[in-house]
Amino acid sequence: MNDKKIILSWSTGKDSAYTLYNLQKRGYNDIILLTTLSKKHKRVSMHGITNQLLKKQIKALDMKIRNVFVDYNQPNNYDIKMQNTLLRLKKSGYNHCCFGDIFLEDLKQYRIKQLHKINMHALFPLWNKKTNYIARKIIESGFKAIVVCVDLQKMDKSYCGREYNYEFIKSLPQGIDPCGENGEFHTFCYAGPVFKEKINFKKGKIVIKKYASSGKIFKFAFQELI
Repeated sequence: MNDKKIILSWSTGKDSAYTLYNLQKRGYNDIILLTTLSKKHKRVSMHGITNQLLKKQIKALDMKIRNVFVDYNQPNNYDIKMQNTLLRLKKSGYNHCCFGDIFLEDLKQYRIKQLHKINMHALFPLWNKKTNYIARKIIESGFKAIVVCVDLQKMDKSYCGREYNYEFIKSLPQGIDPCGENGEFHTFCYAGPVFKEKINFKKGKIVIKKYASSGKIFKFAFQELI
């Protein structure tokens, strides 16, 4: 049994669920999940999952969670809110923060740098593993997930709302990472070995949203889940 108290960055998706699975298999039993949501829309960042569905997921996991509501219109609001939350958790003995990142070096270094400022440590259990291997292990381990966000600059909106399985992976366009590590798609995990029960939900409509960043317009398709 490992006595380290772990904060796990939780996106609601398959990679986070598989990371939790790996931590539990390694004997970590004091884990708290940390999720960022839009303060305006009360939805999980990038995945678009409502706070209500997030609560159902956490109940099915039987886990502790700390939510961080971020105002993305305010400069540096994300960094400030995250640092304040982590400092509060540190006072409760949480000194290690875990992420499901696989190969994005700039993101890894950013996380390490931010944690170093408050004398906390970063863990990356999936780091440098082949994404084909991780995708296969997620499915073989029994995780069930649905694609809830698609980057329309990289994929067609018809991929939104599909089950994450071997058929989905085989159908991906050339150059698309099977885990969506480059942000091509995001998922919502609703069943698997870390869950006490399966989460019931219904699929709503697919919504197209546009975002402006650095003078460019980006379009995403979101699968609403009810």
